[in-house]
Amino acid sequence: MPAANPAFTTREYDRRIAKTRAAMAKAGVDVMFVEDPSNMAWLTGYDGWSFYVHQGVILGMKGEPVWWGRNMDANGARRTAWLSEASLRPYGDQYVQSTVRHPMQHLAALLKELGFEKARIGVEMENYYFSAKAYTTLLAELPNADIIDATALVNWQRAVKSDEEIAFMRRAARIAERMIDGAIDRAEPGLKKNELVASIYADALTGAEGHWGDYPAIVPMCPSGADASAPHLTWDGETLKRGECTFFELAGVYRRYHTPFCRTVFLGTPPDDMIRAEAALVEGLEAGLNAARAGNRACDIANALGGVLEKAGITRGARCGYPIGLSYPPDWGERTISLRSEDETVLEPGMAFHFMPGIWQPTWGLEITEPILIRESGPAEPFCHRPRKLFVKD
Repeated sequence: MPAANPAFTTREYDRRIAKTRAAMAKAGVDVMFVEDPSNMAWLTGYDGWSFYVHQGVILGMKGEPVWWGRNMDANGARRTAWLSEASLRPYGDQYVQSTVRHPMQHLAALLKELGFEKARIGVEMENYYFSAKAYTTLLAELPNADIIDATALVNWQRAVKSDEEIAFMRRAARIAERMIDGAIDRAEPGLKKNELVASIYADALTGAEGHWGDYPAIVPMCPSGADASAPHLTWDGETLKRGECTFFELAGVYRRYHTPFCRTVFLGTPPDDMIRAEAALVEGLEAGLNAARAGNRACDIANALGGVLEKAGITRGARCGYPIGLSYPPDWGERTISLRSEDETVLEPGMAFHFMPGIWQPTWGLEITEPILIRESGPAEPFCHRPRKLFVKD
């Protein structure tokens, strides 16, 4: 039986399938094997913590997609995917973490059964979930097929969000606001970092405005002091200290839709260089938001920010944002567009980004970011509504 409570309407899933098939036809792909769990969920609704084993969705040019995965996860597909029973094709546990057989042998046999033995098969080669062993096994088992790189083909179809998806991201934004509010409110000298993160998780999963919170694809980033010079440190058992800043890089999540959001708190009196960086960062954010308009390019956002920061004497070479939406660990970005000076992707209404211009110096780090939605006209709409500033607690 198809899922009793699918995340989206049938019309929404039909739209996604049609859009993906049009991209496949343009790329000369007969059938896609989609192993990215975000893409699997986007196409079929399947949602489970099963991406540590091989799984995927087979999408041809007609008929239902086929869910393929571990046998014990087939009931999860029955509970969450909109697919019929005939479209669920699991493999046995003898393939799991075996040294004498590989799940891709089972997949190859299934592809042959479905008539794709000599097809042009698109696979997501540059993907966390598709291994080198998976690729070489498919090559060996399907010698008459043409296995081609279709990395991000599905991801690109997700770039413009539907109204249904935007509604989920707005719910996630309310959760993100609650998480940031709680983190800043509780931050005090002497509080252990792990205890602070425990309260952040409580806010994240409790949710907001009657909507429950899902787990994030990335754990909370909240380094303090000199550790905040590194953008991707998490937490430890040390206490918050006066004279140090802590940035919080978090995401509210609703039904796998992420709205990342970052703010920074300083306990005590911030140094002058941090105050100057705060002013430049806020001005740069506002310049970037103004450039984030339909018809402009991704690079226009980055260049608007960069011009302000350079004027303030701040050199920042990294990209300053990425598309957001449906995600699974280990990343909440969609891995397509980058907000950086060389990306000339034209912005379209419905695109959503984490505009993320952090500044990391040798002894401190500062993150003030905005999740944004490209509108039909005018500057981008921030999903979250909190002051753009360094929060100072004496």
